[in-house]
Amino acid sequence: MAPAHRYAIVTDSNVHPLYAGRLEDQFEPHTIDIFTIPAGETSKTREMWGTLTDRMLISGLGRDAAVIALGGGVVGDLAGFVAATYMRGIPVVQIPTTLLAMIDASIGGKTGIDTPAGKNLVGAFHHPAGVLVDPQLLDTLPLKEFRAGIAELIKYGAIADQPYFAEVEAALPELLSAQRRSSDRLRSIIVRSIEIKSEIVSRDERENGLRKVLNFGHTIGHAVELISGYSLLHGEAVAIGMALEGAVAERIGLARAGTAGEITRVLELAGLPTTLPPTVSLDAVIEAMRSDKKRRRATTMFSFPLRVGAMAGEDSGWAVPVSDDQLREVLA
Repeated sequence: MAPAHRYAIVTDSNVHPLYAGRLEDQFEPHTIDIFTIPAGETSKTREMWGTLTDRMLISGLGRDAAVIALGGGVVGDLAGFVAATYMRGIPVVQIPTTLLAMIDASIGGKTGIDTPAGKNLVGAFHHPAGVLVDPQLLDTLPLKEFRAGIAELIKYGAIADQPYFAEVEAALPELLSAQRRSSDRLRSIIVRSIEIKSEIVSRDERENGLRKVLNFGHTIGHAVELISGYSLLHGEAVAIGMALEGAVAERIGLARAGTAGEITRVLELAGLPTTLPPTVSLDAVIEAMRSDKKRRRATTMFSFPLRVGAMAGEDSGWAVPVSDDQLREVLA
């Protein structure tokens, strides 16, 4: 998959004691260097990127090395960006350990780090040499993290597959139970999510058109996540974003009546938030969105649903402009 002279395993303080040693045992002696970062979004920074690349240089890793990202979305994004830039690019293999990373962050080649202005504003497209998805790794994932990953399952159904949306809804009691660890249904749902994202990415690798539909819920979601100081998990923030962006789509006449309510209902069945936290003001969200990568000419571009299972905006490149005044009027 990614043959190399040496390997740099990048993991975090939660995953390291659980799986790093087991992974290291699969390789020849003296071919592995393990680099562990503090768990959490606050590690996805320029400073941590610099620390990792410096440590790899000190360890003597050359262009014949490869990176293995062992962890959730933060590890995958950061390690992927390290691989994209180290020695002008070396291979990366993604081994996601969270539901969200398995179905979303590890697939598609987006890598990056956060800045004080917002999420993922510095990064690169760098496709992994391989992605190894093992649902058994979810055995140790806390329910709160697992629930956050369900937001992306719901998103895939909302943007591309109405029957799948209904399947996820029907599976929620099982997915949220202790039996999820041995659930064949979970495996099939993970596979379908990967299929949806892979199909979209294969048709638009660099997000010049269709791939923008994957951003549903993320424009408001990223802003809320930033303002919360990352106290909200990514999936929780995206759930809020989907509920609010769905409401905007209906109010401006794009989405079929009832679309936002249907999406919000399933998010709430999953135990996910659908409204702004009391500590997050609408004005702060609008201000944070001004740094969004999708903003053009002082107007924020959104990916909106037409109905559950289909997205609006094909004629405009799958992005719909909404002014700050419109957002304030609809969401106030």
